[in-house]
Amino acid sequence: MTWEVVIGLETHAQLTTEAKIFSGAATRFGASPNTQASAVDLAMPGTLPVLNRGAVERAIRFGLAVGGRIAPSSTFERKNYFYPDLPKGYQISQYAEPVVSGGSIEIVVDGRQKSVRLTRAHLEEDAGKSLHEDFHGMSGIDLNRAGTPLLEIVSEPDMRSAAEAVAYAKALHSLVRWIGICDGNMQEGSFRCDANVSVRRPGEPLGTRCEIKNLNSFRFLEKAIEHEVRRQVELIEDGGRVVQETRLFDPDRGETRPMRSKEDAHDYRYFPDPDLLPLEIPEGWIDAVRRSMPPLPGASRAEFEARGVSAYDAHLLTESREKAEFFRASLSATDAIAPAFAAHWMNGEMSALANEKAVDFAHLPVTPASFMRLLERVGDGTVSAKAAKEVLQAMASGEGEPDEIIERRGLRQISDAGALEAAVDGVLAANARLAEDYLAGKQKAFNALVGQVMKATQGKANPAQAAEILRRRLGR
Repeated sequence: MTWEVVIGLETHAQLTTEAKIFSGAATRFGASPNTQASAVDLAMPGTLPVLNRGAVERAIRFGLAVGGRIAPSSTFERKNYFYPDLPKGYQISQYAEPVVSGGSIEIVVDGRQKSVRLTRAHLEEDAGKSLHEDFHGMSGIDLNRAGTPLLEIVSEPDMRSAAEAVAYAKALHSLVRWIGICDGNMQEGSFRCDANVSVRRPGEPLGTRCEIKNLNSFRFLEKAIEHEVRRQVELIEDGGRVVQETRLFDPDRGETRPMRSKEDAHDYRYFPDPDLLPLEIPEGWIDAVRRSMPPLPGASRAEFEARGVSAYDAHLLTESREKAEFFRASLSATDAIAPAFAAHWMNGEMSALANEKAVDFAHLPVTPASFMRLLERVGDGTVSAKAAKEVLQAMASGEGEPDEIIERRGLRQISDAGALEAAVDGVLAANARLAEDYLAGKQKAFNALVGQVMKATQGKANPAQAAEILRRRLGR
């Protein structure tokens, strides 16, 4: 009998403000321990929190991007629990009325599009960090992160596989970077996920869930969910039962392990924070943020598809805002190249170049105009696609514009009919057996003959013209 997997994700996105959510302390990563913890962050007597307007604006931006409801009035609550790196003994968060509720994220898995509903997105402060290494058996506390602004984004349990969970996390990661509210740096903890995983028989009520905390890579997210699903299924089939708990993923062993029993909301004894007034967001503020928003991924995909780009390529082009803007700028540089052809190169060679250089499209060492000049030379037959890849690498290395690289390296394609006919005649004279095989119906022999022409011309022959001349010579 089959099992159905049920997954919901809680994602903490660190907001891109320069100061913390309730104090003026900096949020820079990598500072020496406890050098960015103000009196407010340390919960010193007599200090009061003051809400960072920039954090609220970023929450509004997210709500607009996902089509959620932005609460005109919401409150901050105290989430009470004891942990060594939580200076106040409580975390300032939102519970009863989040700043954003509802909305959705679109994902694509195996060519199928699916909408994952969002429950809420609320503002809160981060805790500090406990350090357990190099302290001679003791633990150290670094409070630099205490008070760092977070937007916690909670999905509905709409995902049914680890692949869907990863697709959702990637889409959310791309969106928060796209709208500029989070840098998405998972290694620095700017974007981290908690996965709520349960299993059930199809059609039955939801099973008991376990939460896997602080997954900071897409690969770890996938592996952790896959292991947890296997663990729960095996446990139930062996006659046991799943216990609601929080678990950690051990990447070295590829397994989850218990951390603590899973708390419910009432365990945190939420109550309104008396030091903070209700958060009021007038409609005029929302309109102002809406006007400042960039074109969103969905609108960009529709724009590119309307220009003849396939849905698949349009999806890849909108993986990041930098990539979409590079493509848009490329199309503006010339009308001589079909958008579909440019999209193919963007998602192929240009994406490979960005990965090789470990940069986003905004920092590629090739401009949109130069990229399109190269495609023009492919389109008019000046260079072959293979030679164009060599030219692109040279451009990225700072060797100049496409035309000068083509001339300097002697990469111009041979399209002169006389020169090609002479090359074809030479190949046929030296490869009579291949010609006989082709005439006998073996297509591979023809491809081999074209290859011999390319070899004879050092890869400079126009392959389409060479093939046409070969067919004419062979009477086919």
